[in-house]
Order: sequence, then C-alpha cells, then structure tokens
Amino acid sequence: MMCIPQCQQGYLLKDWTTLGIGGAAEFFIEVRDTPTMQRVLLNCKKHHLPSLILGKGSNTLFDNRGFRGVVIANQIHFLHKLEEGTWHVGAGYSFSLLGSQTARQGWGGLEFAAGIPGTVGGAVYMNAGAHGSETSHSLVSVDFVDSHGTFFSLPKEEISFGYRFSSFQKTEGAIVGATFRLTKAPEARQKQLDMIEYRKKTQPYDAQSAGCVFRNPSCAQAGALIEQSGLKGKRLGGAQVSTLHCNFLINAGNASSTDMLNLIEHVRQEVKERTGFDLQHEVQCIPYDPTRMGKTGC
Repeated sequence: MMCIPQCQQGYLLKDWTTLGIGGAAEFFIEVRDTPTMQRVLLNCKKHHLPSLILGKGSNTLFDNRGFRGVVIANQIHFLHKLEEGTWHVGAGYSFSLLGSQTARQGWGGLEFAAGIPGTVGGAVYMNAGAHGSETSHSLVSVDFVDSHGTFFSLPKEEISFGYRFSSFQKTEGAIVGATFRLTKAPEARQKQLDMIEYRKKTQPYDAQSAGCVFRNPSCAQAGALIEQSGLKGKRLGGAQVSTLHCNFLINAGNASSTDMLNLIEHVRQEVKERTGFDLQHEVQCIPYDPTRMGKTGC
C-alpha cells in the first residue's frame, strides 16, 4: 500500500458508521474519483489485500475488533444534469440530497430518498426503497470498477434487482456512478415533505441505528411482528429495540458488535417462535476476518 500515501492505519470505523460500532481498520482510505478507485482496487488485488467499499456506513455493522483489510470510503461526489430529467451522479453523493434536489425542481421518482442516510452507490447496491418505490425504478445505468481496476458502464437491463438486492452484492468491485431518469412531477416536493414528516413521527431519527434491520416478509411488516412478539424496548447490553419503530435496533449506549448481533439473533428467534415468521436481516454484518464474510451468523 506504500504507493497510496493517503492510506491511514488504525482508523476507528465506529466514527464512520451511523450505528457508532466498530474497531480499527487495518488500512483506511478515502477515494474521491474513479481513476483513484481503479488504482486502489488494482493495488489491493496485486498485494492480495482484502478490501471493502464503504459509503456512509448507514447499513453496516462492523466487528469491535475492526476489519483486517482495506476499507475504501467511496467519496466520489459529482452531479451532472445530462438532459431534462436525467442526471449522472457520483456513487459517494448523498442519496438524500439527490432526492431533495430533484424533487425541489419538480422531478419525481426519488422523493423517497430524502432522509435516507446513505450514498447513491449504497442505494444502488442495496436497491434501497421506501413508500412503494425502489432505487432501480428510476435507474438507467451504473458505472462500475471491478477488482482488477477495469471500468464498465452497465445498462440497467444487465443488472439484477430485487427487494433490497442487486447483483453487485455478488460482485467484487465498486460502484462509482449512476444515471437516473426521472419524470416531471410538480407535486414531487410536497409528496416528499409528507414522507419526511411521516418518518420523523414513526422512526428514531435521533438515535444511532442502521435503519431497518430486517426485511419485510411478503405479507407482513417486520416492525409489527417484532412488536407483536413483545420485544419493544428489549435491551441486551447497549443494544436496544427502538420503542418508536421496532425494526430499528439502536445503539442505546456504547453497544458492542456482540451486543447488536445477540439482539438481532434474539429478535429473530422470538419472532419465529411467537409468529412463525423467519425474519431475514438486511444490515451488512462485516466480520473482522474478511475470509469469514457472510459467516457471522447475523
């Protein structure tokens, strides 16, 4: 990594995530443009260093020991209006800000994005959504750099999307940009303000959380199932089920990654036993050892 002077050692990941949980990264670097992303990923490949792309850390639970590899904070910020209703946006651009800016200009399709504390890249990666809309609905194409540093521009038709899923979750590399096409909607801003007001009343905005932890089953709401199971306010260590919205598990005071993982598993077991639903998490649980990615039990 000596060829990347901006690289830091020992950066505390809890300072980058909305949950406020996580130890030190072995290496940490902020990337602000696509050529640098290409060089960093190629360098990681060359030196056999495990890497992880991070946006705003709004859907991420790190281990208290940190991450044994390279954490790449995607800070590629740009916003270009290509034509009426079409924008090309950097992956590190605030998804909430994009939603607010376009709605204020009378364009519909991303109203739901306002208030979502993530990046454009993270929204595409997770196919973020709310109020019946998803990121992929307005997407035209995605700019992507693979683990060898090769750049691709992929049309939406070549990407698989589902509920809180995109095929990027199964691909090594980094989203570096996306193009969206929106529709003219004079009522977009008011619709958005109504969504924001609803969220403020029903979600714990002031608490440290990773947003909704569990995916909604096809015929039920995860939050309602958790509340129905008598888990509102349940606390294990510093991790707690929100009393405002039960699908938010919050850091109620110096929670460790173990506290949060234990609470996630406790909620899953209780809901399964009491309602029969087997909840699946949507939070990205990142183990200390990258070779065990996906084996944390979360």
